[in-house]
Amino acid sequence: MRAILALCAALLVVGYAGPELISPVTVLNSLAYGPYALTQNIPYAPGPRGGLDVYAPLHARNAPVVVFYYGGSWQSGDKAMYRFVGAALASRGVVAVIPDYRVYPQARFPGFLQDCAAAFAWAHSHAGAYGGDPGRIFVMGHSAGAYNAAMLALAPEWLAPYGLSPGRDVAGLIGLAGPYDFLPLTDPALKTIFGPPGQLARTQPINFVASGAPPAFLAAGTRDATVDPGNSARLARRLAQSGDAVELKLYPGIDHRRLIGAFSPLLRGLAPVLADSLDFITHTKPQSLRSAA
Repeated sequence: MRAILALCAALLVVGYAGPELISPVTVLNSLAYGPYALTQNIPYAPGPRGGLDVYAPLHARNAPVVVFYYGGSWQSGDKAMYRFVGAALASRGVVAVIPDYRVYPQARFPGFLQDCAAAFAWAHSHAGAYGGDPGRIFVMGHSAGAYNAAMLALAPEWLAPYGLSPGRDVAGLIGLAGPYDFLPLTDPALKTIFGPPGQLARTQPINFVASGAPPAFLAAGTRDATVDPGNSARLARRLAQSGDAVELKLYPGIDHRRLIGAFSPLLRGLAPVLADSLDFITHTKPQSLRSAA
């Protein structure tokens, strides 16, 4: 077991997925077991990337719901790669919804946000059919997916077409190693994805912080060389300054890949990110109670 753990950790660091060895995601997903029911490829939008998977706890009733958005620099990713995330949440009583969404070059900003909003709206309408509580839907994401989740939680325009609003309909934000304040852009692909300089201000989640935002749990690793942990610290500071509830966790010695890898039983000992996320979900009041307070 220790040898497998070490191998997975090493592969996660370098991102190895070569043919000679089993990919790290395959290893993590091979242990994605637990008491849950998986329903795959449910359409929420037209097109090949308009499907989602639902991981539902067995006999769930009014369970909290998490819509998880994966990362990939808005250029790659597949919901099947994150079975270990869905299984970890569902086996602990959370209905997990993991959508695909369009990525570059098929979509640029704001196309992927429109897809993420459509997936959230689907979850809001269908959560009850899987034992979930539509009044307790959290948005969670890793890396670019954390950006997507933050934009839905902070900028009202994305959910508005569905008659939804962040303050009323998003129970909370769980952002894992997210880019929230990442200007200026230096990567040519990102410059193309996010468009001309004149519109870049509206692409940054930190610019949409206002009083009344959903509670947030922001996490990052201190050794993250992919997304500067300062993104999480700056967003947490801005939320606190606006009087919004926010918790920031920086895990010592953890890098970008290990942060999400720690959802798997194989790597869970690296950082308590799953336990901390579940604790946030458990102790966050439903929107109705927050409004009444």
